[in-house]
Amino acid sequence: MIVSPCNAPKTPGKRLRSALLASSALICLFSASQLWAFDLEDVAAKAKDLAAKKFEVPKSNLPAEFRDMKFADYQKIRFREEKAEWATDKTPFKLSFYHQGMHFDTPVKINEVTATDVHEIKYDAGRFDFGDVKFDPKATEKLGYAGFRVLYPINKDDKNDEVMTMLGASYFRVIGKGQVYGLSARGMAIDTAMPSGEEFPRFTEFWIEKPQTDENHLVIFALLDSPRATGAYQLTLRPGTNTVVDVKSRMFLREKVGKLGVAPLTSMFLFGANQPSRVPNYRRELHDSSGLSIQAANGEWIWRPLNNPKHLSVSSFSVENPRGFGLLQRGREFSHYEDLDDRYDKRPSAWIEPKGDWGKGTVDLVEIPTADETNDNIVAFWKPETQPAPGEPVDFNYRLHWTMDEKAIHSPDLGWVRQTLRSIGDVRQSNLIRQPDGTVAFLVDFVGPVLAALPEDPTIRSQVTTDDNTELVENNLRYNPVTKGYRLTLRLKVKDNNKPIEMRAYLLRELPAEPGKEPALLVTEKDKAEQKAAAAKAAKEAKEAPKAADKVEVAKADAAKPEAPKAEAGKPAKADAAKADVAKADAAKADAIKPDAAAAKPEAVTEAAKTDAANRPEAALADAARVKDGKESLQPAHGAASTLPESAKTLQVLTETWSYQLPADE
Repeated sequence: MIVSPCNAPKTPGKRLRSALLASSALICLFSASQLWAFDLEDVAAKAKDLAAKKFEVPKSNLPAEFRDMKFADYQKIRFREEKAEWATDKTPFKLSFYHQGMHFDTPVKINEVTATDVHEIKYDAGRFDFGDVKFDPKATEKLGYAGFRVLYPINKDDKNDEVMTMLGASYFRVIGKGQVYGLSARGMAIDTAMPSGEEFPRFTEFWIEKPQTDENHLVIFALLDSPRATGAYQLTLRPGTNTVVDVKSRMFLREKVGKLGVAPLTSMFLFGANQPSRVPNYRRELHDSSGLSIQAANGEWIWRPLNNPKHLSVSSFSVENPRGFGLLQRGREFSHYEDLDDRYDKRPSAWIEPKGDWGKGTVDLVEIPTADETNDNIVAFWKPETQPAPGEPVDFNYRLHWTMDEKAIHSPDLGWVRQTLRSIGDVRQSNLIRQPDGTVAFLVDFVGPVLAALPEDPTIRSQVTTDDNTELVENNLRYNPVTKGYRLTLRLKVKDNNKPIEMRAYLLRELPAEPGKEPALLVTEKDKAEQKAAAAKAAKEAKEAPKAADKVEVAKADAAKPEAPKAEAGKPAKADAAKADVAKADAAKADAIKPDAAAAKPEAVTEAAKTDAANRPEAALADAARVKDGKESLQPAHGAASTLPESAKTLQVLTETWSYQLPADE
């Protein structure tokens, strides 16, 4: 139908003008939001441009009175909270800033992103109270901010508390409700613990989105620069009981690096229950984190207690497409720390949850000697197997959890290590007095719902692997009625104190196999090759020694059946029939959970070639089937061995793998 102007319905002029104004406002608002939309792609474009250029060394703009000040004087410079960014705005988030001083000698540029524009938050000396610090006011005219804090009412509705701080290099720290600052995260790590020296990339510029009144998250963009790398980051902060930071990162290399560290975590370990203080101390433990936890894609969990070694130590755990890793503070009881000032019992754990598949690589753990708690001496990060070509982007996205609820991180289907205790080994004499016997003792407490739900069960046993520098004297597992878990006691002798030792252990349970579903031995390509080689060798021996017919027959019989797990040349072979049975059952479990046994071969690399197969934690489900460079010990079954044929059994893995290194010279 065609409507002529004469027949068209009439619109009052006032209503028409209102409609036009409203339409114009919507168009303008839409245009402004499109015009000033800012996202990771904008920062990534800057990072890519930087990567194509030669690195420019940042120059310090600090006058001498700020550059040479002591830490106590730097602490006197306080931010005036009433001068916080967004202090008078109805938003739950506020920003305060760090002043330049000491080694924080290069300013960072901080921008605010709104719906209508992007503008720099300029340095203002009036935002600071300098206390009794003496300086020339003109000396601050060309200074800037060294970093910033994020404030949020996380503990009380009427009080803004720090929930995030960004200061120095690419470091940032985050806390949740009721927590205190502990370990740090970083944007990138380069050549950590390498002889060439570590390179510390730094965030040079930030863009912070101004949140709306009802928004409970804050979006921060950051540009990273370094001599050999650049990067673009989007960090979405979500404060809560367990604060979460969603990280999107895009990295570019200017040139190849020795070691690229993704999602790095930095912490401190001075001493703990597994490595007591060398001098008397009223605190039983002093650390920001107690161990490294890793969740492999095949469902296995690894727990590596931390050490403060006398020599630099680097361990690498090969895991394809990790499902998570982090530095955790297990043990929340105040009695573990007894520190009223630093409250190590309230320091958070940090858990990295990768988004998507990260491919092949390693989780690296660096342990550095330290004499006091002021030095961060623990680093953990993901190292991809393949680096991108210079100038080519590589994305790594992950969620970073800051929590004191470590149980919520772990799978309820497996038990975990509550604590590792270390002691001088001893033996009770006939007079009931305990006498040291020259051994080192470790007591490992396994707990968790899966163990608590089971009654005391004599079929639950320990699987322990040690290296060639260890003589295992005792492997004893007992039910712990206090924790409703199990305590594993290991006593061992160290053959060479100048070398570290590697151990790992987990718990398993015997279950009757279903008829027709008896476990089968896992045979890998390498096993097949070894079997062929053994068969060829046997045939050769048979040809060269025809008179030894009885020996030839034995050789042929051995070659015809699947070869039992064996050690490398010069290493102890596993010939115990009971261990072979365990190998078959454990291998069946591994075959069900991890079809590709070679997909995540574990290995550890320690300083001065301190390498050992016992540091291959993700192979715990298959280590009974095929073990190298080590000795296995299955805890003896309860009761006397039966002379009757045993029915087929399968073995259920009940716990994570405890993987421990006793440092050299301990």
